[in-house]
Amino acid sequence: MSRIVYVNGTYLPEEEARVSIFDRGFLFADGVYEVTSVLDGRLVDFDGHAARLERSLSELEMDSPVGRSELLDIHRELVTRNGLTEGMIYLQITRGTADRDFAFPEGATPTLVMFTQATPLIDRPAARNGIRVISIPDMRWARRDIKTVQLLYPSMGKMAAKKAGADDAWMVEEDFVTEGTSNNAWIVRDGRIVTRHLSTEILHGITRAAVLRLAAEAQMVVEERPFSLAEARAADEAFVTSASTFVTPVVEIDGAPVGDGTPGPVARRLRELYIAEMRAAAI
Repeated sequence: MSRIVYVNGTYLPEEEARVSIFDRGFLFADGVYEVTSVLDGRLVDFDGHAARLERSLSELEMDSPVGRSELLDIHRELVTRNGLTEGMIYLQITRGTADRDFAFPEGATPTLVMFTQATPLIDRPAARNGIRVISIPDMRWARRDIKTVQLLYPSMGKMAAKKAGADDAWMVEEDFVTEGTSNNAWIVRDGRIVTRHLSTEILHGITRAAVLRLAAEAQMVVEERPFSLAEARAADEAFVTSASTFVTPVVEIDGAPVGDGTPGPVARRLRELYIAEMRAAAI
Protein backbone atom coordinates (compact mmCIF):
# COMPACT_ATOMS: atom_id res chain seq x y z
CA MET A 1 0.00 0.00 0.00
CA SER A 2 1.17 3.51 -0.78
CA ARG A 3 1.74 6.11 1.88
CA ILE A 4 -0.74 8.80 2.73
CA VAL A 5 0.92 12.19 2.40
CA TYR A 6 -0.15 15.74 3.17
CA VAL A 7 -0.25 18.50 0.55
CA ASN A 8 -1.68 21.92 1.34
CA GLY A 9 -4.50 20.81 3.59
CA THR A 10 -5.29 17.47 1.92
CA TYR A 11 -4.36 13.90 2.86
CA LEU A 12 -3.98 11.74 -0.22
CA PRO A 13 -2.08 8.72 -1.63
CA GLU A 14 1.47 9.61 -2.60
CA GLU A 15 0.78 8.79 -6.26
CA GLU A 16 -1.79 11.59 -6.37
CA ALA A 17 0.40 14.26 -4.73
CA ARG A 18 1.10 17.27 -6.96
CA VAL A 19 2.94 20.56 -6.58
CA SER A 20 3.06 23.25 -9.29
CA ILE A 21 6.11 23.53 -11.55
CA PHE A 22 6.04 27.21 -10.58
CA ASP A 23 6.56 26.47 -6.90
CA ARG A 24 9.58 28.45 -5.70
CA GLY A 25 10.89 25.44 -3.84
CA PHE A 26 11.30 23.73 -7.21
CA LEU A 27 12.63 26.79 -9.06
CA PHE A 28 14.82 28.44 -6.41
CA ALA A 29 15.15 26.04 -3.45
CA ASP A 30 13.19 28.78 -1.71
CA GLY A 31 11.99 26.70 1.20
CA VAL A 32 12.79 25.20 4.57
CA TYR A 33 12.32 21.75 6.07
CA GLU A 34 12.33 19.72 9.26
CA VAL A 35 12.58 16.01 10.03
CA THR A 36 10.96 14.72 13.21
CA SER A 37 11.64 11.20 14.43
CA VAL A 38 8.89 8.83 15.52
CA LEU A 39 9.47 6.24 18.24
CA ASP A 40 6.74 3.89 19.43
CA GLY A 41 4.27 5.86 17.32
CA ARG A 42 5.09 9.13 19.10
CA LEU A 43 6.94 12.28 18.07
CA VAL A 44 10.45 12.96 19.35
CA ASP A 45 11.23 16.55 20.44
CA PHE A 46 8.41 18.04 18.36
CA ASP A 47 8.54 21.42 20.10
CA GLY A 48 12.25 21.77 19.35
CA HIS A 49 11.71 21.10 15.66
CA ALA A 50 8.68 23.41 15.53
CA ALA A 51 10.65 26.24 17.16
CA ARG A 52 13.54 25.83 14.71
CA LEU A 53 11.08 25.77 11.80
CA GLU A 54 9.61 29.06 12.98
CA ARG A 55 13.10 30.56 13.22
CA SER A 56 14.05 29.39 9.71
CA LEU A 57 10.85 30.87 8.28
CA SER A 58 11.46 34.15 10.07
CA GLU A 59 15.03 34.41 8.79
CA LEU A 60 13.73 34.06 5.22
CA GLU A 61 10.76 36.42 5.78
CA MET A 62 8.44 33.54 4.97
CA ASP A 63 5.01 32.81 6.43
CA SER A 64 3.80 29.47 7.74
CA PRO A 65 0.45 28.27 6.39
CA VAL A 66 -0.41 26.64 9.76
CA GLY A 67 0.22 27.27 13.45
CA ARG A 68 2.16 24.99 15.79
CA SER A 69 -0.95 23.30 17.19
CA GLU A 70 -2.29 22.43 13.74
CA LEU A 71 1.16 21.29 12.69
CA LEU A 72 1.20 18.86 15.60
CA ASP A 73 -2.23 17.56 14.60
CA ILE A 74 -1.01 16.93 11.04
CA HIS A 75 2.04 15.04 12.29
CA ARG A 76 -0.12 12.83 14.48
CA GLU A 77 -2.64 12.23 11.72
CA LEU A 78 0.11 11.10 9.34
CA VAL A 79 1.43 8.73 12.01
CA THR A 80 -2.05 7.27 12.44
CA ARG A 81 -2.96 7.02 8.75
CA ASN A 82 0.32 5.33 7.90
CA GLY A 83 0.51 3.11 10.98
CA LEU A 84 4.00 4.47 11.66
CA THR A 85 5.66 3.11 14.78
CA GLU A 86 9.32 3.93 14.02
CA GLY A 87 10.70 6.29 11.42
CA MET A 88 10.49 9.93 10.44
CA ILE A 89 8.15 12.64 9.26
CA TYR A 90 9.53 15.03 6.65
CA LEU A 91 8.04 18.53 6.46
CA GLN A 92 8.73 21.18 3.83
CA ILE A 93 7.41 24.71 3.50
CA THR A 94 8.17 26.79 0.43
CA ARG A 95 7.31 30.40 -0.33
CA GLY A 96 4.64 29.15 -2.71
CA THR A 97 3.72 29.40 -6.37
CA ALA A 98 4.43 32.41 -8.60
CA ASP A 99 5.77 33.12 -12.06
CA ARG A 100 9.56 32.79 -12.13
CA ASP A 101 11.21 35.91 -10.74
CA PHE A 102 14.18 36.26 -8.42
CA ALA A 103 12.32 38.82 -6.32
CA PHE A 104 10.02 37.40 -3.65
CA PRO A 105 6.40 37.41 -4.85
CA GLU A 106 3.81 39.39 -2.93
CA GLY A 107 0.80 37.54 -1.62
CA ALA A 108 1.92 34.03 -2.54
CA THR A 109 0.42 31.23 -0.42
CA PRO A 110 3.11 29.02 1.13
CA THR A 111 3.22 25.36 0.10
CA LEU A 112 3.25 22.76 2.86
CA VAL A 113 4.02 19.12 2.11
CA MET A 114 4.64 16.32 4.60
CA PHE A 115 5.26 12.59 4.36
CA THR A 116 6.36 9.66 6.51
CA GLN A 117 9.36 7.37 6.13
CA ALA A 118 9.29 4.05 7.97
CA THR A 119 12.85 3.09 8.94
CA PRO A 120 14.63 1.53 11.94
CA LEU A 121 16.05 4.16 14.29
CA ILE A 122 17.07 2.12 17.34
CA ASP A 123 18.55 -1.05 15.85
CA ARG A 124 20.90 0.29 13.19
CA PRO A 125 24.18 -1.30 12.06
CA ALA A 126 25.79 2.16 12.00
CA ALA A 127 25.04 2.61 15.70
CA ARG A 128 26.53 -0.78 16.56
CA ASN A 129 29.58 -0.63 14.31
CA GLY A 130 30.17 3.08 13.78
CA ILE A 131 30.56 4.97 10.52
CA ARG A 132 33.51 6.04 8.40
CA VAL A 133 33.83 9.62 7.21
CA ILE A 134 36.01 11.53 4.80
CA SER A 135 36.83 15.23 4.93
CA ILE A 136 35.79 17.65 2.19
CA PRO A 137 35.98 21.44 1.82
CA ASP A 138 32.90 23.25 3.10
CA MET A 139 31.66 25.13 0.03
CA ARG A 140 28.11 25.95 1.16
CA TRP A 141 26.54 29.36 1.54
CA ALA A 142 27.14 31.29 4.77
CA ARG A 143 23.71 30.87 6.41
CA ARG A 144 23.93 27.25 7.44
CA ASP A 145 21.90 27.98 10.56
CA ILE A 146 18.77 28.20 8.38
CA LYS A 147 17.46 24.72 7.58
CA THR A 148 16.81 25.32 3.89
CA VAL A 149 16.20 22.78 1.14
CA GLN A 150 19.46 23.85 -0.56
CA LEU A 151 21.05 20.44 -0.10
CA LEU A 152 22.93 19.89 -3.35
CA TYR A 153 26.43 20.30 -1.89
CA PRO A 154 25.72 18.03 1.11
CA SER A 155 24.37 15.49 -1.40
CA MET A 156 27.59 15.79 -3.41
CA GLY A 157 29.55 15.29 -0.19
CA LYS A 158 27.56 12.18 0.63
CA MET A 159 28.27 10.82 -2.86
CA ALA A 160 31.97 11.63 -2.56
CA ALA A 161 32.04 9.60 0.64
CA LYS A 162 30.23 6.73 -1.04
CA LYS A 163 32.71 6.70 -3.92
CA ALA A 164 35.55 6.62 -1.38
CA GLY A 165 34.03 3.61 0.36
CA ALA A 166 32.95 5.66 3.39
CA ASP A 167 29.57 6.50 4.90
CA ASP A 168 29.58 10.27 5.22
CA ALA A 169 31.67 13.41 4.92
CA TRP A 170 32.74 16.03 7.44
CA MET A 171 33.02 19.49 5.95
CA VAL A 172 36.10 21.54 6.73
CA GLU A 173 36.62 25.31 6.59
CA GLU A 174 40.04 26.87 7.27
CA ASP A 175 41.22 23.54 8.71
CA PHE A 176 38.33 23.36 11.20
CA VAL A 177 35.45 20.89 11.01
CA THR A 178 32.08 22.59 10.62
CA GLU A 179 29.64 19.65 10.50
CA GLY A 180 28.65 16.53 8.61
CA THR A 181 26.52 16.51 5.47
CA SER A 182 23.37 16.00 7.55
CA ASN A 183 24.53 15.99 11.16
CA ASN A 184 26.54 17.79 13.83
CA ALA A 185 30.10 16.60 14.46
CA TRP A 186 31.65 15.77 17.85
CA ILE A 187 34.94 14.44 19.21
CA VAL A 188 36.09 13.15 22.60
CA ARG A 189 39.63 13.78 23.75
CA ASP A 190 41.18 13.36 27.18
CA GLY A 191 37.74 12.93 28.72
CA ARG A 192 36.34 16.13 27.18
CA ILE A 193 33.51 16.20 24.66
CA VAL A 194 33.98 18.85 21.98
CA THR A 195 31.49 20.18 19.44
CA ARG A 196 31.48 23.39 17.44
CA HIS A 197 29.72 26.37 19.01
CA LEU A 198 26.48 27.73 17.53
CA SER A 199 26.77 30.38 14.85
CA THR A 200 25.70 30.91 11.25
CA GLU A 201 28.36 28.36 10.27
CA ILE A 202 26.44 25.26 11.41
CA LEU A 203 22.88 24.06 11.80
CA HIS A 204 21.51 24.47 15.31
CA GLY A 205 20.79 20.78 15.78
CA ILE A 206 17.83 19.78 17.92
CA THR A 207 19.49 16.47 18.78
CA ARG A 208 22.71 18.38 19.47
CA ALA A 209 20.92 20.52 22.06
CA ALA A 210 19.43 17.48 23.77
CA VAL A 211 22.78 15.66 23.87
CA LEU A 212 24.50 18.72 25.37
CA ARG A 213 21.90 18.79 28.14
CA LEU A 214 22.14 15.07 28.79
CA ALA A 215 25.94 15.21 28.91
CA ALA A 216 25.79 18.03 31.45
CA GLU A 217 23.28 16.10 33.57
CA ALA A 218 25.63 13.10 33.47
CA GLN A 219 28.44 15.41 34.65
CA MET A 220 30.45 14.98 31.48
CA VAL A 221 32.79 17.82 30.51
CA VAL A 222 31.72 19.56 27.28
CA GLU A 223 33.48 22.29 25.29
CA GLU A 224 31.61 24.21 22.58
CA ARG A 225 34.39 25.39 20.28
CA PRO A 226 35.86 24.73 16.85
CA PHE A 227 38.08 21.68 16.51
CA SER A 228 40.54 21.07 13.71
CA LEU A 229 40.62 18.12 11.37
CA ALA A 230 43.99 17.16 12.88
CA GLU A 231 42.45 17.22 16.37
CA ALA A 232 39.61 15.02 15.16
CA ARG A 233 42.03 12.50 13.68
CA ALA A 234 43.88 12.35 17.02
CA ALA A 235 40.72 12.07 19.11
CA ASP A 236 39.87 9.17 21.39
CA GLU A 237 36.33 9.05 20.02
CA ALA A 238 34.15 10.82 17.49
CA PHE A 239 30.44 10.77 16.78
CA VAL A 240 27.62 12.56 14.99
CA THR A 241 24.15 13.59 16.11
CA SER A 242 20.97 14.16 14.13
CA ALA A 243 17.23 13.56 14.34
CA SER A 244 17.44 10.41 12.22
CA THR A 245 20.70 8.93 13.55
CA PHE A 246 20.49 10.04 17.22
CA VAL A 247 24.07 9.54 18.46
CA THR A 248 26.19 7.50 16.03
CA PRO A 249 29.90 6.73 16.55
CA VAL A 250 32.52 7.66 13.96
CA VAL A 251 35.28 5.04 13.85
CA GLU A 252 37.34 6.25 10.90
CA ILE A 253 38.33 9.62 9.41
CA ASP A 254 40.01 9.76 5.99
CA GLY A 255 40.95 6.08 6.18
CA ALA A 256 42.58 6.26 9.63
CA PRO A 257 40.94 4.77 12.74
CA VAL A 258 39.60 7.04 15.47
CA GLY A 259 40.93 5.73 18.78
CA ASP A 260 40.99 1.96 18.56
CA GLY A 261 38.64 1.99 15.55
CA THR A 262 35.55 0.86 17.45
CA PRO A 263 32.59 2.77 18.95
CA GLY A 264 33.72 4.41 22.17
CA PRO A 265 32.09 4.39 25.62
CA VAL A 266 31.10 8.07 25.60
CA ALA A 267 29.18 7.83 22.32
CA ARG A 268 27.53 4.59 23.41
CA ARG A 269 26.48 6.07 26.76
CA LEU A 270 25.12 9.27 25.21
CA ARG A 271 23.10 7.22 22.72
CA GLU A 272 21.60 5.17 25.55
CA LEU A 273 20.74 8.33 27.51
CA TYR A 274 19.24 10.02 24.46
CA ILE A 275 17.03 7.11 23.47
CA ALA A 276 15.76 6.63 27.02
CA GLU A 277 15.01 10.35 27.42
CA MET A 278 13.31 10.75 24.04
CA ARG A 279 11.18 7.63 24.49
CA ALA A 280 9.98 8.95 27.83
CA ALA A 281 9.31 12.49 26.57
CA ALA A 282 7.86 11.73 23.09
CA ILE A 283 4.33 12.98 22.46
